[in-house]
Amino acid sequence: MHTLPTLSYAYEALEPHIDGLTMHVHHDKHHQAYLDKFNAALSNYPELAKLSAEDLLWHFEDQVKTSAPADIQAALKNHGGGFEHHNLFWEIMSPNGPREAVGELAAAISSKFTSFADFKTQFIDIAMKQFGSGWAWLVLDENKKLALYSLPNQDSPLLSKHYPIMGVDVWEHAYYLKYQNRRPEYLEAIWNVLDWQKIEDRYQAGLTK
Repeated sequence: MHTLPTLSYAYEALEPHIDGLTMHVHHDKHHQAYLDKFNAALSNYPELAKLSAEDLLWHFEDQVKTSAPADIQAALKNHGGGFEHHNLFWEIMSPNGPREAVGELAAAISSKFTSFADFKTQFIDIAMKQFGSGWAWLVLDENKKLALYSLPNQDSPLLSKHYPIMGVDVWEHAYYLKYQNRRPEYLEAIWNVLDWQKIEDRYQAGLTK
């Protein structure tokens, strides 16, 4: 069964931008809850349990929908999405690392969005316009081109075979202890902890997906 990944940095390592208490609750409580419910949904489906969460969501149409009833499909989509999205979220943040795009991704962002500054503005705008809970995503679409959009709740780009290379959680539990209802402040602060080398690594992985 799937297990909770250990953070590669201390809970407090992202302060003052993301506080230690939020990281502790977000990782140990919210992420753990998604994991537990994901594993529970998989408990009677050993063939699906052999897949990584990423592959399960990527092959949702051709494997999950042909193997599990509707209620299990919903649980796998929601809790599998929550589990996998948080795996990515912890991965692309760090207390150090480049704070703007690097490598081939930097060139791709400049080509698609004119500049990194314009990309950041568009990303924050999309994240702000996500009504209620959800995520803002930078993905490689089915044509290996960059795309930017938000999705509600734990709906995953992987369900559309879009490879997520960067995602920002805009559920309130991601920021409420420090920022309360001030989502714009959170969305500005998080750029101080995004590790663009890690995001470049995901970009390279997505090109070969």
